[in-house]
Amino acid sequence: MEFHVSLAGRGDLATRIYRQLLDAVLDGRLRAGERLPSTRELARRLGVSRNTVAVAYDRLTAEGFLVGRVGAGTFVCEQPLSQARPRNAPAGGGVRPRALWESLADLAGHAEPPPYDFRVGMPDPALFPLETWRRLIARELRRSSLPSGYAEPAGHAGLRAAIARYVGVARSVKAGADDIIVTQGAQQALDIIARVLVEPGCRVAVEEPGHRPARLLLQSLGARVTGVPVDSEGLDVARLPRDARLVYVTPSHQFPLGTPMSLARRAALLDWAERNDAVVIEDDYDSEYRFEGRPLEPLQSLDRYGRVVYVGSFSKTLLPMLRLGFLVAPASLRPALRAAKRLTDWHGDPISQGALASFLDEGLMARHVRRATREYAVRRTKILTGLREHLPGLLQPVPSAAGLHLCARLAPDAAVDLEGVIAAAHASGVGVDSLADYCGEHPAQAGLMLGYGGIRPSEIAEGLRRLAECFTARHPH
Repeated sequence: MEFHVSLAGRGDLATRIYRQLLDAVLDGRLRAGERLPSTRELARRLGVSRNTVAVAYDRLTAEGFLVGRVGAGTFVCEQPLSQARPRNAPAGGGVRPRALWESLADLAGHAEPPPYDFRVGMPDPALFPLETWRRLIARELRRSSLPSGYAEPAGHAGLRAAIARYVGVARSVKAGADDIIVTQGAQQALDIIARVLVEPGCRVAVEEPGHRPARLLLQSLGARVTGVPVDSEGLDVARLPRDARLVYVTPSHQFPLGTPMSLARRAALLDWAERNDAVVIEDDYDSEYRFEGRPLEPLQSLDRYGRVVYVGSFSKTLLPMLRLGFLVAPASLRPALRAAKRLTDWHGDPISQGALASFLDEGLMARHVRRATREYAVRRTKILTGLREHLPGLLQPVPSAAGLHLCARLAPDAAVDLEGVIAAAHASGVGVDSLADYCGEHPAQAGLMLGYGGIRPSEIAEGLRRLAECFTARHPH
């Protein structure tokens, strides 16, 4: 490979080359067994004599960092180096982020999944039709003439048309291809909507409890975020702040509680938005997985004023790693949202977008959703049965009919340290989320979130049994 050597600094040229190569070996840029350029080639690149490079190579060879092989060249030593050190960027001690970002450092982490994984937000990768997806990606690569420039910011034309048809049939959303902007997941959709609508100091309303990444994203853009309580009918519209410019809701399957917003509340929210000149973001993140009842009309299809931006994602129906989502833009916001998408990342991956267009158009998505819904229904039933069997009187499931998780509130008379239970559960290999983590206001609500996308049916009973033991240890009666 091309290897950069700087000749700046103190010492003769051979010493400078020696130090550069030594650093590269010690910090791993030059890996064990890797072949170095010949002395002639490196000397030509650096504009120095061959003897100068040879002196540096000889010194590194004598110290055991390089090894010469007759007829093959010079290589980094195969033996592990006890002096190896990591290569890091400058510490930058005087450079600090805004205070908000220092408090969010934990968001960058990625924990290994526990053996009994009830964490929310993850579909089962084993259900993903991998062979079909490989075939579609290969077909896109064969037939695509790769453009030399940038692609359309709003996304692959075929995918936008396919999404418009899909959400029109599956969710009753009113949209044409021109209304669709393809995004890298629902979070990017929320980001570009907020960039277009939110100014620093602007009031934004979110559900309480609600989707924490949405709340934090809006705060990071300078919004004054107010949590509005959610009850059995969804967001309490009567408690919305009158100066809210934007309202973020999950009406089909409220996150995290799981309850749908009633039709009366939907109508009231749309009327409120028109009276108060506000925009509503409708995040429909996992309503494909429905186990009972009929879905209510989305806010977007009830909207007569063009105040709803509908957001969808394929992270829950397919895989989060695909980073494919979309928004449906009202005509008045479409140019600005397309411009924001362009400024954010220019465009997404046209190959994966083309593959998803075929996946939708060929009916493969509908087939996958039917299969996955049957599987998740089994897991959901096992969890509900396990809660009644192992944790009666302690956890009360919140009624819900869709999605990839359910919420169970701590019973009012259950005197137990729930955070201690969660910590003990994690120690015993059971991953669960606390309802309190989704509360932005205080006092936080007490309960557990139980996802069934990341746990196999055969593991559910044992996982709940271990969870029950953690409760018993802290609530013996």
